[in-house]
Amino acid sequence: MTRPTTTAEDPVTARSRIDTSRIPADGGERYNRLIFEKSPYLLQHAENPIDWYPWGEEAFAAAREKDRPLFVSIGYSTCHWCHVMEKESFEDPEVARVMNRHFVAVKVDREERPDIDSTYMAVCQMMTGSGGWPLNLALTPDRRPFFAATYIPKTPRQGMAGLIQLLEKIAELWLTDRSRLVLTGTEVYRALRESAETTGEPSPLDDSPLRQALAQYSESFDPTHGGFGGAPKFPTPHNLSLLLRIARRMEDEKAGSMALKSLQAMRLGGIYDQIGFGLHRYSVDQRWLVPHFEKMLYDQALTALACLDAYQYSREDFHARTAVEILEYVDRDLGDEKGGFYCGEDADSEGAEGTFYIWSPEEVRAALGEEAGRLFCRSYDISEEGNFEGRSIPHLEEDVATLADRIGVDPRELTSLLEESRKTLFAARQERIRPHRDYKILAGWNGLAVAAFARAGAILGRPALLERGRRAAGFLLENLRGPGGRLLRRYRLGEAAIPAFLEDYAFLAWGLFELHQAGFDAAHLKGALELTAEMEELFGDGRGGLYDVGKDAEEVLVRGRTLQDGAIPAGVSVAALNLLRLGRLTGDEAMVERGRTLLSGLLSTARRYPSAYAQQLIALDYALGPRVEIVLAPKGENLPEALLREVRRRFLPGALLLVAPPRDRDLATLSPLVAGKEAQGGKDTAYLCRDSTCLAPTTDPEAFGRLLDETCGARGKGE
Repeated sequence: MTRPTTTAEDPVTARSRIDTSRIPADGGERYNRLIFEKSPYLLQHAENPIDWYPWGEEAFAAAREKDRPLFVSIGYSTCHWCHVMEKESFEDPEVARVMNRHFVAVKVDREERPDIDSTYMAVCQMMTGSGGWPLNLALTPDRRPFFAATYIPKTPRQGMAGLIQLLEKIAELWLTDRSRLVLTGTEVYRALRESAETTGEPSPLDDSPLRQALAQYSESFDPTHGGFGGAPKFPTPHNLSLLLRIARRMEDEKAGSMALKSLQAMRLGGIYDQIGFGLHRYSVDQRWLVPHFEKMLYDQALTALACLDAYQYSREDFHARTAVEILEYVDRDLGDEKGGFYCGEDADSEGAEGTFYIWSPEEVRAALGEEAGRLFCRSYDISEEGNFEGRSIPHLEEDVATLADRIGVDPRELTSLLEESRKTLFAARQERIRPHRDYKILAGWNGLAVAAFARAGAILGRPALLERGRRAAGFLLENLRGPGGRLLRRYRLGEAAIPAFLEDYAFLAWGLFELHQAGFDAAHLKGALELTAEMEELFGDGRGGLYDVGKDAEEVLVRGRTLQDGAIPAGVSVAALNLLRLGRLTGDEAMVERGRTLLSGLLSTARRYPSAYAQQLIALDYALGPRVEIVLAPKGENLPEALLREVRRRFLPGALLLVAPPRDRDLATLSPLVAGKEAQGGKDTAYLCRDSTCLAPTTDPEAFGRLLDETCGARGKGE
């Protein structure tokens, strides 16, 4: 049986093409107010019978005028349970009648507005002990919450109250016992404000949180399948990048092996798209077999970065190949022709989760023929009984070399055969109805992707990857700008909007920093410095800390702070690392000190459960040193490739790298580290400084490599 070909345009894309100039302000008979929005998530709900408003003053004014509570529903366009709730409830006329009669309904795209999402997610966790999406709340007209829940079925089910039942109960209480609801909202608001304004006491910068985190990771590590804890399992690649740094610092092989095993298990498992590459959102089981099939840009970027760390640490080509595959997927399927990257892809197609990705033996043989089909099914565990709803998620129980040895064939021959089969199956899969893509471009998530492309291009010697990172950064810096050059968060259909948040500034500055370390263009270093200065001005709290939201943007109940990592690292932790590295790179000791002050204030919270603050501990590892600066002085205009290879084959997370071509005035203006460092004897020359002590320069790549090992204690010596 072959799958149907794509025949219909994505409804969200179709709605985005509608000429809205003649549609009434309330959406008219066919639409609601969301038809005027750019967010794919909001456009998904534009034909709901519910009279949805986007978040904004119009909705709040309507609630005040009509004396009704707000019903706020927060989600994102690739969210499976958001789709379920829309189909069950938000498309239902009965639900719409109750909602429209008693509430002012508001839809929020959490990816566009992480400030709204984080504020009300904290409320949900405070009120219910858990969180997730869709996130549904009832608020007073002044936006204070008195009810919170995640997915709600239309009618009561398995002990869960039904949506209609809840809406009618809230409406009744609004009329008969409003004071109690208002009191609840006031108490929650006070608790939020106290939490937002509580800052930790300065904490010493020592390695005890790193040791505590290692103990926690060791306790929860799954030695059989890799990863941490039981089901569900999330990739959280920043945890793995931290473990590799701990392994290097503490010479702890177990820490490194936990990271390497986890990355290998994910690459071989069903959580990885074996046909088209890229990582799915998480695994619902302990074995990494059955994923939640959604794909997100940030998971791809962070996993690629972790794989590059693993490659430098271990020198195993397996991890380099994984990084390249992931970035191939990002460029091919999430890349916008103008240069940026889209947010992600849905889990669902053809009305069910995972349909695009699963196979039967019959489908494989139809595409590959009998002999190649049998080999592929045997290798990737595609069986008649299946492992997911009667069909199979391709995965490998072991790496190809081990598989080849077990079945008695040459590993290179098997690798070649399976790769040819994969390409054929990929072409066949392209004829299927593919999942919805979220076509918006977010500054911060793109910054992570820029960092990944830049590092991959440099470490693996692939100029095309570096150029792809440059192109994305150029698009962002040119198009995501508002009045006065203020960075904006979202680009969609030619429109940039929404004042960027702390994570956007921090992640994009990180991407520009990595571009500079990869390509040595002083403009990228200058751009990172400018973004960081603007970040400190917009988000600083006057006490050495940073808020998530700029002083010029909307304050949603409180001006919040996100300290703990989630699926993406906390923006404030990336900001701290940026300050430390950029300060050292430019000789700005005041900037370094601001980074240390910021990190010190964060650590008192992280010490309670360090493994939940991986990115913060990555910054701590860097702050603890040793401080290593490397300046390469080329004899001419070309890069000193032999010296560069010695640096890039080693895992040196604490080292900063500068290439100082003759007469590069821009770099000399930005960094005093290059002063007086010139090529010696007409040869490319390396200068190495550790903790403010500079060693004698060398022109011999092998001697330079030995110097790196002796001075830096490097892992990944490139034997």
